[in-house]
Amino acid sequence: MTLRLAAMALGLMLAAFSGAGVTSVRAQELKCEPERIAEKYPDLAGKTLRIGGDPQTRPFIFRDPTNFNNIIGFDADLARAVFDCAGAKYEFFLGGWSGLVPAVMAGQIDVMWDALYYLPERAKKLDFIVYMQAGIGALAQPGNPKNVKSIGDLCGLSAVTLLGTVEEATLRKQDEACRTAGKPGIEIQVGPDNAAAMRQLLNRRVDIFFIDLGLAYGLMQERSSEVTFAFAHLTDLVQAAAVPKGRKDLVNAIYDGLRVAQTNGTQRKLYEKYGMEPSLQRPAEILRE
Repeated sequence: MTLRLAAMALGLMLAAFSGAGVTSVRAQELKCEPERIAEKYPDLAGKTLRIGGDPQTRPFIFRDPTNFNNIIGFDADLARAVFDCAGAKYEFFLGGWSGLVPAVMAGQIDVMWDALYYLPERAKKLDFIVYMQAGIGALAQPGNPKNVKSIGDLCGLSAVTLLGTVEEATLRKQDEACRTAGKPGIEIQVGPDNAAAMRQLLNRRVDIFFIDLGLAYGLMQERSSEVTFAFAHLTDLVQAAAVPKGRKDLVNAIYDGLRVAQTNGTQRKLYEKYGMEPSLQRPAEILRE
């Protein structure tokens, strides 16, 4: 399946899955007012916010190939649009993805905005502002020789994913479902990072690489001649920006900016710019425990 056909199929799945669309708030009720930051978000006035991201998470956050110091990507550009709308100053704080959640919990950065799922246990220490439906992408060997079209086709095959991820849990649940149905199980391998997992697929040691859907889009853009997009599997998870507890002005600035970006089409344009499916957009929502 080509990435374009996969995106079309995913769009239909999303419509049936959630019925979510652009927020219904009228455009005239939402607008950017950066000159009013001291009035609307006084806690942000005069400060430089630190946005946490991992430059290895294309298409969400990555370095511009033409300028190593320029950080681009879907999440990077969306964060810029939101904070420009609020009138806030900001800078990017780059690090390994696994260290960014602890960093925002400790207040070392102001927001983690990089392919982050909302999870109830995380919400005990962080507040989340949702903007996107989460999903899983299945990458296959060139031409998809095992003709894998859905998660149910994985019985009897081998798959690699990352340890401790939603993708691993989903694979193990499907492995159990295969065995319960009297079918062969899934041979599951786990890698320490995306690069190692991708090598398993490229070296034909596994049939499928199970990865976050957005990251699957990014890998397809980089390696379209080496892998095939097999299918997209929707989850009940959502993607969000996360901030420390008690940062009311920061939460409101992100929420307001996202509503503007969704109403004026900015978020949709960024999906298209970075080769992602616009139907992944979810109306902005604040989630906290």
